[in-house]
Amino acid sequence: MPRETTQLRVGRITKAHGLKGGIKLELYTDDPDRRFTPGAEFTLQVPSDSPWSGRTLTIDELRWYNGHPVAFFEGVSDRTAAESLARAILWVEQDADAETGEDDAWYDHQLVGLRVLRDGVEVGTVARVDHLPAQDLLAIDTPSRGEVLVPFVSAIVPTVDIAGGTVTVTPPMGLFEDPEDTSRPETVTPTDPEG
Repeated sequence: MPRETTQLRVGRITKAHGLKGGIKLELYTDDPDRRFTPGAEFTLQVPSDSPWSGRTLTIDELRWYNGHPVAFFEGVSDRTAAESLARAILWVEQDADAETGEDDAWYDHQLVGLRVLRDGVEVGTVARVDHLPAQDLLAIDTPSRGEVLVPFVSAIVPTVDIAGGTVTVTPPMGLFEDPEDTSRPETVTPTDPEG
């Protein structure tokens, strides 16, 4: 039986660095030395009209400049090539049943289907995870409001319990319920009986 693999998002390309193809990264992994070893291959998430669509990148080297990670990839030899990769998201293949090895990191397939709890009450289920450049969003199917998008940040999603099958959310008011009608009631002007 073939092993089942899944994709794990490990970084995002932010911008070119220097003239020789260096690329600054935003890391989504607590273990860059393991994920970004020479020869590691990454699947790219880029717009469909990008020249990099459907291609992979293989890393030559990861260096650190002033505390920022800069990667050098095979086939990316100048600034123009590096700039064409800006905002690309980097994914790696990993065994589906393997642990991520990182705190507060989950595979999408582990989150989809989890019951979403707010104040101990179920408000919906996780339908998917949207990976956007700024942050991830949990798309939650709810019976009352349809799909609700919740920023996947610890302030709003403090607890993920894979074993228990739940995600706890503490969203701002109005995200899962219709806002209260705050319009002012019409005032009735009394009529002058004499006038």
